[in-house]
Amino acid sequence: MRVVSVSLRDFRTYARAEAYLGEGLTVLHGPNGAGKSNLLEAIYFGCTGHALRTRNERELVRFGQQAARVSVTVHDGSEHHELMVGYGIGAGEERSVKRMSCDGASVERLLDVETRPLLGVFVPDRLELLKGSPAPRRAHLDRLVAALWPPRTATRLAYARALAQRNALLAGIRAGRASRSTLPTWDGELARHAIALREDRERVVELLREPFAARASQLGLSGEALLRYRPRSCATDLEEFVAELRERLPGELERGYSSHGPHRDELVFERDGRELRSYGSQGELRLALLALLLAERVVLAERRGRTPLLLLDDVMSELDAQRRELLAHELAGGGQSVIATTDLAHVPGASGGQGRIESTGPGLNGANIARLRIAPGAILQEALAA
Repeated sequence: MRVVSVSLRDFRTYARAEAYLGEGLTVLHGPNGAGKSNLLEAIYFGCTGHALRTRNERELVRFGQQAARVSVTVHDGSEHHELMVGYGIGAGEERSVKRMSCDGASVERLLDVETRPLLGVFVPDRLELLKGSPAPRRAHLDRLVAALWPPRTATRLAYARALAQRNALLAGIRAGRASRSTLPTWDGELARHAIALREDRERVVELLREPFAARASQLGLSGEALLRYRPRSCATDLEEFVAELRERLPGELERGYSSHGPHRDELVFERDGRELRSYGSQGELRLALLALLLAERVVLAERRGRTPLLLLDDVMSELDAQRRELLAHELAGGGQSVIATTDLAHVPGASGGQGRIESTGPGLNGANIARLRIAPGAILQEALAA
């Protein structure tokens, strides 16, 4: 599954643009402000229906316009499919809405569409995945579970519903509005889904552990790298988990919410027995994140037969020459990747080759290189030679 092209309308700084991607590595090269990161975000938005760099999707709409639209054409090996996401205020509407479709048929979630490409993303802000609170790491694991075993998405959703119901009941008991009579029922329901969710996450981490350590070593992260899942619960079955809930009930009634379960678990990145979150440098965290994305690509390729598209923004700037070579070699091993950079010399092997880029703006030559040298809001049309 690969992305063939992406078409934008009134997205971020683009008025209109259409870009065609090569099968292997495509490099977006241009100065700061040329629109490289915006194009990467457009690919992500068109494949997932979610913004990459903001929680306020209104920011995706070009200034002065009412709506933005992104279409992504993908090829699954036998035929083409079109994914479309539109966001904004349409004619006759008062509030912003989002509409998504696959091959012209409306869908509620692009993440559930089988014909969409799997994605791995590196942007500078993504280091918060390692440095920040545990919640994004848990969510990242859950997305990988869904990518590996799509039906198991239901486990996380079922756990979230049971947790919300139990929290509402605990709050009601605390406020004197509810009785404890139904609490054992929700304890059992929460425990059932909690054990299943924890097992899914542990299985993913087990699959990632070896390729993560290998890629971390190849990229030059010193010491022994380890990926570890750290659950709050020690329970091995439903009954033991329910017993743990009962032990913590007095404190949870005082707080009015559930404090025990996989919604409090942690994904830990270690190097020589120490957590990188606390003891790793910025460069080491960057290498660990890259190792994670590359490990995920290996696992998904092996287990699903689908190699994720990697979107890499400013990934080379803080790597030394040796690590750039190592990363370029890893990316050349298969699958589709898009790298955005301000300095073409940072991407080994990207400066030569043949191929013509046709554009309404300035065009440059290069093998599988889309060089963005355009003004914000300009119209760009590029076609890479096969």
